[in-house]
Amino acid sequence: MAESRGSKKRWLPLEANPDVMNQFLWGLGVPPNEAECSDVYGLDEELLEMVPKPVLAVLFLYPLTSQSEEERIKQDSETKVQDPSSTVYFMKQTVGNACGTIGLLHAIGNITSQIELTEGSFLDKFFKTTSSMDPMQRALFLENDREMEVAHLVAATAGETEATDDVNTHFICFTCADDNSALLNSTHDG
Repeated sequence: MAESRGSKKRWLPLEANPDVMNQFLWGLGVPPNEAECSDVYGLDEELLEMVPKPVLAVLFLYPLTSQSEEERIKQDSETKVQDPSSTVYFMKQTVGNACGTIGLLHAIGNITSQIELTEGSFLDKFFKTTSSMDPMQRALFLENDREMEVAHLVAATAGETEATDDVNTHFICFTCADDNSALLNSTHDG
């Protein structure tokens, strides 16, 4: 597993469980009627038809391998720093095992024009506060946000599997921003 750059802080990883993720997001200010997570059981046409529409983002969990880590390091060196005025909401990852939460933040942060967050909720304030920050500033803001750390811990321990910080998987987010698709990889370990 890749080592954390920056902070040595580590969180328990989120379980790839839509029920856990929904409770997490709904508790932070995404109204249940605005957005929800659901499983994709396969890529066959009939299985994709089971996915509620519209699909605004996809969170993908994959196993980390030496090959995927080599590709990540290569992409890191080639990736330009995002202009904070960009229409794509992106943040780096400085907290170990926070990729699930960051993937969800990427998903919600890029669809705020399509959904209505609860006014004054954690996510409403979070996205308003971080909107003009660059990706590293957003990461440091998240890293130091105790409310998010506690909410993440509650979600990470709510799943069906035993919570452990020893994982070899990583979440990435595919989303649309201004009618363009974007792959948002927090470029960090699981």
